[in-house]
Amino acid sequence: MKKTARKSSKQGRIVNVSSEAHRFPYPEGIRFDKINDQAGYRSYLAYGQSKLANILHANELARRLKEEGADITANSLHPGVIATNLFRYNSAINSNPFAKWLVNGIGRALLKNVQQGAATTCYLALHPQVKGVTGEYFADSNLSKTTQHGQDVEMGKKLWDFTMNLTK
Repeated sequence: MKKTARKSSKQGRIVNVSSEAHRFPYPEGIRFDKINDQAGYRSYLAYGQSKLANILHANELARRLKEEGADITANSLHPGVIATNLFRYNSAINSNPFAKWLVNGIGRALLKNVQQGAATTCYLALHPQVKGVTGEYFADSNLSKTTQHGQDVEMGKKLWDFTMNLTK
């Protein structure tokens, strides 16, 4: 991507899809020392942790690319609550007829459709208005604020090193 951006003189853009669920991870944010702890696993907290990791990754990548002088941006976003099959394997919802009706019935009328959910991703990937904007979090095609964890530079660096070690 760096080579292509340099040769084409066009800015590269990396877009990480996260979620407002990043606001609800484990208390420590990323559980580096308990990453595979089955006893303490909670699906909703693990989901929040994964969405926080998406934000931290984009922020750390943005920092590194900027440091290298690469003409590439990296941002993260919340696409909105979209009518998808996200809860298809959630036993708490599927075993409760009222919860299932709420998610599948009423929820669909209030949720974004797939096109609306893709709008912020497309905005970050293509719109001239965000040229040069990097290391930010967006919702509804606007800058948005993350939690303190989502702004934690040290946690982002630690996540980067942690994942690099996992992939060796």
